[in-house]
Amino acid sequence: MWLLNITFSAMYTRRNIKSSIILRFAWKNLILFTLYASLVVLAYVLLRRYDIYIGIPFLPVSTTGIAVAFYLGFKNNQSYDRFWEARKAWGGITNYSRVWGSQVISYINSQPDKAGTDAEIAKKLIYRQIAWINALRIQLRKTTIYDRKNISYVPVFDLGADNKSLDAISGFLSEAEYNEVLAKANAATQLFRLQGMHLTQLVTNGTLSERRQIDMMRTIEQLYNFQGVCERIKNTPFPRQYAYMSTIFVWIFLLILPFGLVEQFSGSKTAHMIWLAVPFNVLISWFFSTMEIVGDNSEDPFENYVNDVPMTAISRNIEIDLREMLGETNLPPRIQPVNDVLL
Repeated sequence: MWLLNITFSAMYTRRNIKSSIILRFAWKNLILFTLYASLVVLAYVLLRRYDIYIGIPFLPVSTTGIAVAFYLGFKNNQSYDRFWEARKAWGGITNYSRVWGSQVISYINSQPDKAGTDAEIAKKLIYRQIAWINALRIQLRKTTIYDRKNISYVPVFDLGADNKSLDAISGFLSEAEYNEVLAKANAATQLFRLQGMHLTQLVTNGTLSERRQIDMMRTIEQLYNFQGVCERIKNTPFPRQYAYMSTIFVWIFLLILPFGLVEQFSGSKTAHMIWLAVPFNVLISWFFSTMEIVGDNSEDPFENYVNDVPMTAISRNIEIDLREMLGETNLPPRIQPVNDVLL
């Protein structure tokens, strides 16, 4: 639909949405509402000559609109809560990944007499954390939605080879570890298992104290919790009794709306005023349909939409922070918005 040249799912960053985007987003519905309202008005004018009235009082129509608006408000609030919880989880992943990097550097890579050995251990632990972030990102972006009718509202992008497979983590793991986690159903979980086993090995050979091991395992526990939050949101669809019924209620209201408007405008002093029902119907219908679409597109924050959590950018920022802790200078650039969309 719009912004089709973008190759990753992401988050729209521009403060004001361009009018051209709004028109591309809504033009089909605007044409539909215009044609439908025009037909109702024309039928009303023609049938009235034969004393046949198809208009209905506006009071029940407005009451229906108020009820639908309340229902939409509830749905949109709950949908946004899902997105915001997902974003907070990735904020926690960012913070605890930095904690992990600080712990690795201060607990392990801090003994001058074994600096070379410890530096390799620290790099392995930190690189495995970077691999975990990317593995989780890729797993979350594997779509679970089989009914893709809502792609007419928000584009679904080709994620590219980097996001379609776990090849993106191969540069941060040894070949043996990469092959091991690749064979598992949940690669991110297995990477933390490897982290825990590595810490136990470091305690056994005296590189790490048990107190520090417990401290680092608490960090892994927190990261596991954030992974669980993301997986819960991913694997628990928004209750369809709220999502689907709101769509039905909105369209029932939009179907009866022009019949109430023609009755309202037919009482005007001049006959041609009845045609004002058409633009007012289009305006009101666009308001309600847009609110429905906004809620629908906020339900799933990991489904490769424009308004998703920008996991690629977050993962890249974490990678840069952790590799800088290792003293590396040859770092990848931060992800920048493309056409006002952050990957």
